[in-house]
Parts: sequence; C-alpha cells; structure tokens
Amino acid sequence: MRFAPALVLLAGSALLISASKPTFSPHEKAYYASASVINFVRPGLVTKILSADIATDGTVRAKIRITDPQGLPLDRTGVDTPGVVSTSFIVATIPAGQTQYTSYTTRQQTSPINGVTATQAGADTNGVYVKTADGEYQYTFGTKAPSTIDRTATHTIGVYSSRNLTLFDLGTQFSDNVFNFVPNGSTVKVTRDVVRTASCNQCHDPLFAHGGSRRSVELCVMCHTSQTTDPDTGNTVNLPVMIHKIHMGSSLPSVKAGGNYQIIGNAQSLHDWSTVEFPSDARSCQTCHDSKFGAAQSSAYLTPNRAACGACHDNVNFATGQNHVSLPQVSDNQCSSCHTPQGELEFDASIAGAHTIPTRSKTIPGVVIQLVKVDNGTAGQKPTVTFTLKDNSGAPLLLSQVNRLALVLAGPTTDYGATNFGSATTHGYVSEDATKATCGGDGTCVYQFLASIPADSTGTFTIGVEGRRTAILLAGTEKQMTTNYGAINKTINFSVDGSAVKARRTVVATAKCNVCHTALSLHGENRNQIEQCVLCHNPNENDGVFRPAGQGPPQTVNFAQMIHKIHTGEELQANGGSLTIYGFGGSKNDFSEVRFPGDRRDCSACHVNGSEQLPLQAGLLSINDQRGPITTVGPITSACTGCHVSTAVASHALANTTTLGESCAVCHSPQGEFSIDKVHAR
Repeated sequence: MRFAPALVLLAGSALLISASKPTFSPHEKAYYASASVINFVRPGLVTKILSADIATDGTVRAKIRITDPQGLPLDRTGVDTPGVVSTSFIVATIPAGQTQYTSYTTRQQTSPINGVTATQAGADTNGVYVKTADGEYQYTFGTKAPSTIDRTATHTIGVYSSRNLTLFDLGTQFSDNVFNFVPNGSTVKVTRDVVRTASCNQCHDPLFAHGGSRRSVELCVMCHTSQTTDPDTGNTVNLPVMIHKIHMGSSLPSVKAGGNYQIIGNAQSLHDWSTVEFPSDARSCQTCHDSKFGAAQSSAYLTPNRAACGACHDNVNFATGQNHVSLPQVSDNQCSSCHTPQGELEFDASIAGAHTIPTRSKTIPGVVIQLVKVDNGTAGQKPTVTFTLKDNSGAPLLLSQVNRLALVLAGPTTDYGATNFGSATTHGYVSEDATKATCGGDGTCVYQFLASIPADSTGTFTIGVEGRRTAILLAGTEKQMTTNYGAINKTINFSVDGSAVKARRTVVATAKCNVCHTALSLHGENRNQIEQCVLCHNPNENDGVFRPAGQGPPQTVNFAQMIHKIHTGEELQANGGSLTIYGFGGSKNDFSEVRFPGDRRDCSACHVNGSEQLPLQAGLLSINDQRGPITTVGPITSACTGCHVSTAVASHALANTTTLGESCAVCHSPQGEFSIDKVHAR
C-alpha cells in the first residue's frame, strides 16, 4: 500500500507525457521551462461549469471541470497534479422585467470609517466539494436560494479560480466561467450581454481585478450591481456607474469642481480614480460598446437611464433638475422621449447627437493632402515638392481654406536627426510654411524649400506634410461652434545621392496606437501618423525652445524614450523618475499621473514585426538626454530606460556600454539568456 501514491504519480506522469505537447507563446513563462517541467506540471488553467440546479429546498449545486489547456484533469487540492487550484463561486438571478443581476451570495460590510453597513455581492462561503471524477467536482453552495425564488427567471453560476505554480517559476494562472440556466429546466431567454471582455482587452491586455482572479465582464456583472455599495464612501459599485466614472476620471464634473472619485475595497485598500485620463474621447461610447465583439446588447447605451448617464454627467441632479435644463426626472420612464437614439442633427439631445465629437462630425468637408513627387531632391539642392490639396469629395481647395499647412524635411532614414540644416530652432529637421506654395485650379500645388539639403548628405530623406482646417458646425443656430481638424499626415521618401530609396524602419504602427486612442491626434490636430511624429521626435530634439528659464536643462523628446516614459506614467516617480515636457506656448505637460491600462511587459501591444528585439538596426544615433543619469545615451539604453527608470538599471546599462557601443544584445537578444521576451514573460 505504501507504493500507491508513487504508482498514482507514475500513471499520472505517463498520461501527461502521452498527451499532445502543449504550445506556449514567447510571452508566457512556460515557453522557457524545460520539457520535463512542462510534462510534469502541465501549466495553465481552464475551469468550466458543466451544469447547475436549484433544489426545491433552495440548495444550489454546480458541477465543474478543472483541466489544463490541453484538457487533462487537474486535482484542485494539488496532490495528484502540481499546484493547488482555488475556486470561488457566485450565484445570481436576473429578476423578471429587469436587466441586471441580483446576487444570492452577499455579505454585510461595515465601514470602520463611518460605521455604515452596506450589502455587497460576493463569493459563496461554507460550500462543500465532492469529487465526482478526475478533475470534476460537484460544489454545493453554503448559501441557499430564497424561498421566493422565481424558477422561470434566468439564473447564473459564476466561478473564478487560480492555480499557484510559483514553486515552478511559472507564476499563477487564472480562469473564470459563467453558466446560465433556468431552474425549471426551460430555455434561457434573458441574459446580460452589453460589453464583451474582448472589448475591454483592446486596452487592458488583459482585463483583471481583485488580485487577477476576475478576468471577464460576464463574471463582473454578477456582483457589480445596484445592490452593492462601498459603505466607506457611499459610492455604488454598480458596473455601468463605476466603469463610466472610472473612465471619465479627471474629466468628471465633480472632480473638475475639486472633488474626487474613490472606492475603498478589500482590506480598506484605497482606489482613487480622480487622475484617470481616458486615452480616447469619452464621448465615443462605441469604444467599449462595440458590436464587432458580438455582444447582443451592445447598443444598450442608446437607451438612456439616470444611473449610467448620471455617472459621466455627475453634476446632474435628477431629483431637482439641476443641470438638466431644470427638469426633474423621477424615473427612467421618460428619458427616451428626449434622448432618442439618433436625432435629425448632430449635437442635439439624442444619444448619438449629444455624443458627437466635433472633429469627427459628418458635416466636416475635410482636407486631404497627397504628396506626389519631389524634384531637386539631391544633396546641396533645395527640394521642390508637388502635392495636392482637396476636400473629402475630391474638390480642390484654395490655400486660403486651410489655416495651417507645413512640410517637414528630415533625414537620413537610418535615423532622423543626424542632419544639421543650419537652423538654430530645430534639431535635425526643417519645418516650413507651405501656405506659400503655388497652386493650380485643380488643387495641385508646388512648394520649394528655403532650406537646402546639406551638400555632404547621403542616403534617403523624407518629407512629411501636416495641415489643419477650421469648420463651422451648425452655422446660424444657437449651437454654432467652431472646430479645427487635421489632414491625415503623408510622407514621401527620396534619395539625395542616387542610391536606392530606403524607408525608415517600422517600429510601431498608428493602427496599434488607435486601438486605445481611437483617433490619435496631437499638436492642435496637426500630427496623427507615427511616420510624421518621428521626423521631429528624433535623438537630437528636446523641449529647450519652450522650457522656461529656471526649469533646468531641456528634456529629450526622442520618440522611443518619450513614449515609453509617457506610458510608464505614475510608475516613474515611484521608481525615482519623472517626465515633464514643455510644449508650444510654454504649456507644461506632466505625465507622472498617466495610468497605462495594459501590461507594459507586452511590447507587442505597440511594436510590430518584433521591432523591440535586439540587436537594433545599425547606425542609430545616441540620444542627447541632458536630464537623464546618462547624458549621452545609446539607442537601446534610451528605449529600455524609458520603462526601467531606476538608477540601478541605468548603471547596469552604462557598465555595458563602451566606446565600441552597447553590448545589450549579448544577453538580451532572442537567443540570449535574458532575452527581452523571457524577462517580460507573464
């Protein structure tokens, strides 16, 4: 008998080895584990609810299966298979005629701050597990359904689980699942499906909360309902209210008026969302309510209610009518009378109209600029650019119809910023006013640069164009407004020495930026494409022109370091760093409160084609970083210390840089012991 456990383990190992070999991404820790560890541990976790029922006495039961990603069973106790699997259960119903859950599994939470007690939905307690097969268990809830249960209503069981494999350096895996059923056995007809998890994961990469164990909207909505309140602050954690307010953050009227938006969570942890800045425009409801992810109720935002709408517009008092055109609203019954889904005009009281973003108005005539060719583009010459200037319909525009038009010249494409054009106000590029171009009646324009390409220049240079136009919207009405909007930036490459034209390396893609930013546009609606941004944000450019006297040396705005630091945001100061850039007109841009919604270890969220991998392209410039711990910093060090901002990391990089260059690739290349993917693996 004493050999029985060994036999069980051997049999289990044989079963594991005989299964198909699992595949892992280079972004997962398991990718770097040895075959023997993988075959033994079988990392990963999938928890699935197989069935559920509610007995006549209110007893709630659920049958679950716990496996690895290949479908092999796991022992929840961690005895027969490595890693204890912790599971927690929720049971809730959508009452007849309602759209949100009411949870049966609740608790009473009393605030130690004000003594207020509130009801909070949460996990079941005192439940009982019975193993029914390898990896399969029946869970009997400690909570019973009330005697008044509606057996014709939709009920849902939720489970969230975690598998601790830190002993094997494989981290902790998480899984959650929900199961809908009707206690009388009839077909489920009512569900809550407003926003899908995939929509959140566009930015959140992935969505997780409460220590990582809750990762799906389908689970979140079971507890985050109107029945759950934070007693410490009095704030509801009803999901539409809470999520709207979190994403509005610093833009909430109450916060702008000097207040804050906070929730105190488990163990009295304080969560202050008052500094959140949504990376898109909060008026774009479709950023989250996107039908492409398959949510059956993705258009629910077009049916207004006081809770969801009042979350963003939190200076509206529906009881008194304050900031609601003085009209009290005692229920949601009449909301749709004024706030129809779509009105006749933009900016009206309809949901679509009231959330119209001026720069995306359908009435804007548009400005479209195309670069056609470059003449005189050889070293020592003043290049001449031919471009077209038209509106969205293809009709030609006059130069007087745009209020800004500029052409930017930089090169070579090996790394912008290397060329000195002899200007005291720029560092490695020239920007000239193209409204002085000569244009024909068909919208074709020609502009010759005042600056010359230096006579000793070689390789490929680039010219980019940026333009802006003003539109008057709802002209002649009391809502008449003026907005500026920009043309999509275009660039054109040309050889200055007769060599083959070679475009600049592609590091990130604008489309990836716009996954979160929706329509990235900066510098007064002038710049919106990465190819344009990098012309100016080069290794030799800084904010010295705009930085006030007494604010220290200039800050580099080299693109890689600047973007990494911006997205590191609030973690900069926590690790001894900071980023404040002074812009046009002396504007102060402090990025220390930026909260990146994703996981910065996932470089591929922004990078394309493995461009973050080492070694980098040869010939890249060092960066003039007068505010950094290393004033002349190599391109690899500059990029990496944009996220890893500690002095220790800077010292490590400096110690591995000589007059021959940076030796980072020795250890951090894809073949290195500490490859970028490996050290960033999750």
